[in-house]
Amino acid sequence: MATVGSVTRQIAALELSNKKPTNSARPPLHSKQPSQTNVARLLTKYASPNATATSSSTKQKAATTSSNATQPSAIPTKTPAKTQGQTPSPPPPNAAEVMQSMDIGNYDGGLEKENEKRGEKVYGEAAKDLALDSSSARKSPTREWTLHDFDIGRPLGKGKFGRVYMVRTKCEPKYILALKTLYKSEIVAGKVEKQIRREIEIQQNLRHPNVLRLYGYFHDEKRIFLMLEFAGQGELYRQLSKYGCFSEKRSSRYIDQMADALSYLHSKHVIHRDIKPENLLLGLNGELKIADFGWSVHAPGNRRMTLCGTLDYLPPEMVERKEHSEKVDYWALGVLTYEFLVGNPPFEDRRSVNNTYRRIMAVDLKFPSGMSAEVKDLVAKLLQHEPQDRLPLTQVLQHPWIVKYRPKGCPRGSQVY
Repeated sequence: MATVGSVTRQIAALELSNKKPTNSARPPLHSKQPSQTNVARLLTKYASPNATATSSSTKQKAATTSSNATQPSAIPTKTPAKTQGQTPSPPPPNAAEVMQSMDIGNYDGGLEKENEKRGEKVYGEAAKDLALDSSSARKSPTREWTLHDFDIGRPLGKGKFGRVYMVRTKCEPKYILALKTLYKSEIVAGKVEKQIRREIEIQQNLRHPNVLRLYGYFHDEKRIFLMLEFAGQGELYRQLSKYGCFSEKRSSRYIDQMADALSYLHSKHVIHRDIKPENLLLGLNGELKIADFGWSVHAPGNRRMTLCGTLDYLPPEMVERKEHSEKVDYWALGVLTYEFLVGNPPFEDRRSVNNTYRRIMAVDLKFPSGMSAEVKDLVAKLLQHEPQDRLPLTQVLQHPWIVKYRPKGCPRGSQVY
């Protein structure tokens, strides 16, 4: 199946009591102002009612019966060794079993009600550009999908161009997805047809456990529908807002997954360009998912000039309007690490935007007391003014602060919390 976009998974096994670090210099609540809404803004917070049951297994399957659809990455499950004189415990249910028993909630009729008074048909070139259907994709086409192929459940959120609903496929094995609607006429009015198409084209072939999947997409006269992976724990930003900041252990494991996913994206010549907590989701087992590819670009030459992203995460080369490369994502990873631990980005200055710009260009980095020397070292090596001086992702993955908290023998994408 194909891929795109933004949605959510669980937090169980490792210190998700989420005791706040005892450092008094850190703010009690996450204090950053929410960023502006982006084109691909997705889901909110609904968690799986059986989230804890899936902490040992995340085997997921594509929501299609098409023989040429590609299965998503599976996370291996270890079978407990049989101990003499004991009855072995039954293996935990896999994600498919959990999803089949999951309650998708009650449908509020919102798609029909909204469609009566929202959006218009588009014509001409725009209609052609937005006639998006994964069944006619050149690479890995899916079966044909329509709205009638789903049982629709509760609303998960609203985006700029439409709503997102929790749905279950009517065909076996009845997978749960997040179905996002986009109104074509509003996309045209916002002059973001190319951005929407680019987002879909970039994500439809990505396969990584820490990148949100787009399983398929289809359209009708007024709308485009995106069949997104259901990430049951919702937005990471909500967790950060709730707890104020994360422990070093939890932050390290998130950054481990982020570095691995970014490494994968860069190997595909994809630069994300808008890494921030609002664009990260949590799957059924609490693993991180990179979502919202609205500002992403496929750049085989790895050189771009467009100013984009979010102010607090912009690197010096973008602020200075210079050419940039995939190393903008290295900078963003450093900012993200700092924000996870402190509760706000390192260069934020609420007095004025210009002050923030100046701090970024000067790399005016100040660490609060209580942060370990190891994490300070990692952040400082990522937040280098010159892109070529930033720590490569391969070295991030081997950094002592990352290795220290990585579960032994656990694939990065299957880390749970």
